[in-house]
Amino acid sequence: MAKTKPGRKDLDSYTIKGTNKVVRVGDCVLMRPAESEKPPYVARVEKIEADHRNNVRVRVRWYYRPEESIGGRRLFHGAKELFLSDHYDVQSAHTIEGKCVVHSFKNYTKLENVGAEDYFCRFEYKAATGAFTPDRVAVYCKCEMPYNPDDLMVQCEGCKDWFHPSCMGMTIEQAKKLDHFLCSECDSENDASRSINGFPASSVSEPKAEPKRRKR
Repeated sequence: MAKTKPGRKDLDSYTIKGTNKVVRVGDCVLMRPAESEKPPYVARVEKIEADHRNNVRVRVRWYYRPEESIGGRRLFHGAKELFLSDHYDVQSAHTIEGKCVVHSFKNYTKLENVGAEDYFCRFEYKAATGAFTPDRVAVYCKCEMPYNPDDLMVQCEGCKDWFHPSCMGMTIEQAKKLDHFLCSECDSENDASRSINGFPASSVSEPKAEPKRRKR
């Protein structure tokens, strides 16, 4: 942590102007952008301090939205996805508009309801080079794309992989009505097995297809 300069003092917390919301070190906040038409910036508070005139400033570590990164937004990026950058800054505490929560990717996918203050992060991002950590993530479906939690996917009972309805020639409405699902590859193998055995495969203990929840 950076040392406090002479004439300044560290603060344990800061109350957002016009609200009763208290910000502490480690909290994630929404900060007012210079251009009013842009969405608020998201940052993690690293330090809170006041000068001799009681002007409060915060040292923050910025989160970047996908469209703010060098590579831009891609299909698998969620609407509420952020990248934790290595870009630090010092801002007036008056630019803090509110608080938010940046979840881990795993915890975000478990949310029953996604609120306006909910975001998620699965990558760290180097602002100067555009490099990501980790640089590899699991891919799904025959399109071999990383999981976007905004998209509904269905799980194959055979290979257990997840698939986008559109990649399997289905609409979202059709996918939501599925009780069971086999991908085209497993379905072909299943047909071949039935032909060899001369009778249908047993349906005992078949798991039910489980559509991934659609985030809004």
